[in-house]
Amino acid sequence: MSRIYTIVAILFFLYLLNSCNSSKENEETISIGFSQIINNDLWRKSMDHAMEVEASLHPNVKLTIYNADRKVKQQIQDIEKMIEQNMDVIIVAPYESDSIIPVIEKANRKGIPLIIVDRKVNTLNYSAFLGADNVEVGKIAGKQIVSLSKGHATVVEIRGESITTPGLERSKGFKQILDKFPGIHKISVDADDFNSPQSKFVKILDSLPNIDYVFAFNDFIAYNAWGISKKKKPNNKIKFIGVDGLNGPNGGLELVKEGVLAGTILYPTGGAEAIKLALKIKNKEIVPKLNKLNTTLIDTLNAEIMSSQFDKISLQQSDIENQQHFIKEQLEKYSSQSNLLKALIILSLIIFLFAVHSIYSRIIISRKKKELEITNAKIISQRNEIEKFAEEIKRINEVRLNFFTGLSHEFKTPLTLIMSSTESLIENDKIKETKLIEEVKLIYKNSNRLLRLINQLLDFRKVEEQKFTLRASKIKIYDFTNDVMSNFKGEAIRRNIDFQLSCKNKNLELFIDRSLMDKVYFNLLSNAFKFTPDNGKINISIAENQDNTVNISFKDSGIGIPDKELSNVFKPFFRASNNNKNSSGIGLHLSKEFVLLHHGTIDLKSKQGTEFVITLMKGNDHLDASEIVENVENKNIAQNIITDSLELESDFKDFNLVTDSEKHSVLLIEDNNDLVFFLQAKLSNEYMMYTSDGSDAIEKALEIVPDIIICDINLVDKDGYEISKVLKKDLRTSHIPIIILTAQSNKESMLKGLQSGVDQYLTKPFSLSILKQSISSLLFNREKLRYYYTNNIYRVEPESRFGNQEQLFITKMNNIIKMNIEDPKFSVEDLADKLSVSRVQLYRKVKAIIGINISDHINNVKLEKAAELLKSNKMNISEIAYSLGFSSPNYFSTAFKNKFGISPKEFKSSL
Repeated sequence: MSRIYTIVAILFFLYLLNSCNSSKENEETISIGFSQIINNDLWRKSMDHAMEVEASLHPNVKLTIYNADRKVKQQIQDIEKMIEQNMDVIIVAPYESDSIIPVIEKANRKGIPLIIVDRKVNTLNYSAFLGADNVEVGKIAGKQIVSLSKGHATVVEIRGESITTPGLERSKGFKQILDKFPGIHKISVDADDFNSPQSKFVKILDSLPNIDYVFAFNDFIAYNAWGISKKKKPNNKIKFIGVDGLNGPNGGLELVKEGVLAGTILYPTGGAEAIKLALKIKNKEIVPKLNKLNTTLIDTLNAEIMSSQFDKISLQQSDIENQQHFIKEQLEKYSSQSNLLKALIILSLIIFLFAVHSIYSRIIISRKKKELEITNAKIISQRNEIEKFAEEIKRINEVRLNFFTGLSHEFKTPLTLIMSSTESLIENDKIKETKLIEEVKLIYKNSNRLLRLINQLLDFRKVEEQKFTLRASKIKIYDFTNDVMSNFKGEAIRRNIDFQLSCKNKNLELFIDRSLMDKVYFNLLSNAFKFTPDNGKINISIAENQDNTVNISFKDSGIGIPDKELSNVFKPFFRASNNNKNSSGIGLHLSKEFVLLHHGTIDLKSKQGTEFVITLMKGNDHLDASEIVENVENKNIAQNIITDSLELESDFKDFNLVTDSEKHSVLLIEDNNDLVFFLQAKLSNEYMMYTSDGSDAIEKALEIVPDIIICDINLVDKDGYEISKVLKKDLRTSHIPIIILTAQSNKESMLKGLQSGVDQYLTKPFSLSILKQSISSLLFNREKLRYYYTNNIYRVEPESRFGNQEQLFITKMNNIIKMNIEDPKFSVEDLADKLSVSRVQLYRKVKAIIGINISDHINNVKLEKAAELLKSNKMNISEIAYSLGFSSPNYFSTAFKNKFGISPKEFKSSL
């Protein structure tokens, strides 16, 4: 048996040695040396990096890079060193064409393959040349300039080092193209110190007033030339074209994207291609002597695409390097285990079983490696599919959110009908005396709750789109807290909940956005009352801290929140596991977002109940100027007002606009038939109602010239903003007050409405009482203006309190009357014709502004003129009567006495 073990061990040992030798042969190292002439150039560094990345893809390739730093002698020494090391392949980027020829031929004699990259040498004793066609580079630049200038331009060519072949060839190709166009004037200079006043380029800038194009032999030179030209001539329109087209900071591609360069010619480094070519030569493959790299023009049309492609390539290279690093680590681990296994086998055959296990491990590792590669490929594929799926879900989610947001706006119109109808029923004396009043109030209360839920959904959408802006003003926080608490005191009394507020400094002022903080308070208190049992406690405390902050604490004795779920409370749509109440799950999320807008924090504690603590900073140093507004507590801001109390006070409650002889006319522009029916029913007793669905709104307004207009925003033909703007600009309707009704309650919509000239902005659902009061107030203000206007009708100044349209109208009308004051045939029809309005429109316009008909107004102007003539004492009474178009002196005397209370003769005597 021992013999068998010995034979098996020897055979296995021989097999292992053989496999190791074959493995060494298979993994024979290929040494590649690269002589780089420049080490501080971005393009050269990119070439080095490309070589290193490509070499890393081949584990058996050992790449060594030598940098000569523009020193030809150093480069020759580096090549000599590579020849002595007997490298498999030598790659050389020469600095000069002739100096290194002897050492190149020496490598050729020793049978070492040698590849020349980028710049050519004056010998053919090398294996292959790799580089771009520099003549073609020059031609591309020339063609681009010809194309842009249409054959007429002044062009400056800034050459690089003239001793290099790329510079000579680029200049040659550039010249070949431009020589075909006599209209193009070319000046060539060598690149030198741009910052020197004696620089050749600076001298050209000073001597030539109009330079159209500059072609520099690389992007670095082009960028420096651009900088100097901007200093010398800031307003010049010179277009710069460079060469290299590298991606990344200060690369030509980035300069094109930034508009510094008009274009750059992609000049590939060829680093990766050089390594591939070296491996082909090493593997005895047939390769061509001349290997050209493709070049192309990069301009503003394709810069973004090229940049995106380069970024993807860079990302792929980074992934490859990471994977290579991982594989290298795995191979090192495997090599370590393999060496250990060999050592153990050589030392003793006793550990034969361990050797078998190691071989098995090797097989497993190889298999796992393949499985990992397959799995990695699957994961990448799945990740791409997941990303596509996520984008599609995001798009669908956006569509859904837009749909629900729009739907939420639409809910506000039927809510208006429900709440306004319910409000009318609550105010009805007959309903108040029945048991139905409690049910009606319940309908109103839940309608109000539905409105808050809709507003929460719209607020959530605004938060997601980051459309909220802070409008903070100085507020007494104790008074503000007390105001919000008053909405919950009825509930606290009904459920016997101890509801208290504690604050040592009742005059403490903080900068807060009243509307946003009101929503935060409401959400926190709603949750507290929802989860606090009857006979429980809810306490709000306001305390100042030593670090110039204030804590506002909301503490209840409710069911609390499980500890493991505390971190999720402020996430949207979260519901605690012990929460069996109906909840949208977005209230606390909105509260946190609104507190963050105030640059504050909100924290949560849950022991024997729940406590939310809001921390805000004192003063306004932490706020931007745009986030601070004047104190808005007492300002009359048009907004949607839905309150629990329906008892509305009015400064104008004794002002009766409805008379027995005439009602004020109201034009209602609304396309919702239910709302039209409702408002007609509620307003027709006090006003003469006219309606339009929006399609003929402007025509109807011009036809009837109503006393007031109520207009919706979302209409079929034109929206309410357009209608308001047209009517406010039209001389015939500019005086009519306009009330906007809309479901859009954001600041942008309100600003747009006010900019359109509307007088009042009410958001749906609105209170019918507030709508009625708004109509009464606007008509009352119009009546006060009319009274003032009537008493100052002949002294209208440009700075008067009337709108620009009314000023223009009255001034123009009075001028026309005064110009025709002596014409007895001048009629109202003549005046309307000169004002480009109909007789009816003129009558209604004048009646609306000054409260009298147009005939009386014309007579009043004539009589005022008569009084002035009597004061001048230049004409007798009869002459004045006839000069002002009165048919007889007797009729003139009667009219004069009716206006001034005395006859013309008595008036003249009194003077």
